[in-house]
Amino acid sequence: MSESAVSLITISEEEQGQRLDNFLLKWAKGVPKSHIYRIIRSGEVRVNKKRALVTTRIAQGDQLRIPPIRVAQPEVVENSAQQQFSADKIAENMPILYEDAQLLIVNKPSGLAVHGGSGVSLGLVEALRIARPELAFLELVHRLDRDTSGILMLAKKRSALVKMHEAIRGGQFDKRYILVAHGGFSQGMGHVNLQYPLHKYLLPNGERRVKVAPHGQPSFTVLKFLGPSIFAGAFVAEAILKTGRTHQIRVHLEHIGHPILGDDKYGVHELDKKVGVKRLMLHAFRLVFKHPLTEEKIQIQASLPIGFSVAQLKTVEGNFGHG
Repeated sequence: MSESAVSLITISEEEQGQRLDNFLLKWAKGVPKSHIYRIIRSGEVRVNKKRALVTTRIAQGDQLRIPPIRVAQPEVVENSAQQQFSADKIAENMPILYEDAQLLIVNKPSGLAVHGGSGVSLGLVEALRIARPELAFLELVHRLDRDTSGILMLAKKRSALVKMHEAIRGGQFDKRYILVAHGGFSQGMGHVNLQYPLHKYLLPNGERRVKVAPHGQPSFTVLKFLGPSIFAGAFVAEAILKTGRTHQIRVHLEHIGHPILGDDKYGVHELDKKVGVKRLMLHAFRLVFKHPLTEEKIQIQASLPIGFSVAQLKTVEGNFGHG
């Protein structure tokens, strides 16, 4: 850590719209949150030469005065060449489904975390930032579990990120998944509403889990039965997300007695071994949304990956190709 001098910062287009506290927590990475809040509340941080609240939204062109604080030294990456190589390989093998000046939409493979951490040194976002340094801004619009494959949207401008988050909160994203689950589905061929409160908790080893609990957050998945799977004792279904809770589809299916094949957190390992699945059988295959700038309606579709082929999903044959 080193003591910095007074910093004068002009807010750029890509930085505008953030709360002051959130901007400073990113800018002064490694500085305790309590210290950031103290210097804002004491008036040591000035916005356009005036005191500001932690909730103040910064705008393009705003002038920030930040007092001397101890900031973390940039980490020295011992094997930057290897990291660059890994990032390039991830980027090269990442099918791009859509890209313009606002958005980047990719078909994420199963097994790749969207963020580094928890034993993962390089996630999808970090890899793309390294492989494409010309992108000044790149942030996730939404998330996918590490073992879930399919459509993942990233924003290339903060304004696009804000618009897309507003669309998600307003229920204007149509996100659909294809899945294979254990058991014989007996709730008909129509749409089945799964609405259960979900509660996040930690295992003794610190691993995150989710369960249905009365005090949890509301969650809503619409499930449509598509037919039997070629896997014995399993069926294929489409899941439509109405909310976006952590592990939502996986927990909902487990709760109704139909865990998804290959789910190492909420599945049935003995049944998975019998059918010989090699991955979580959950794939985000369709996304419909309005473009953040033009408001044009855009539909994105991600083909099914190898290992999740139409040969295994006979009920949807003809609708997808291999990805």
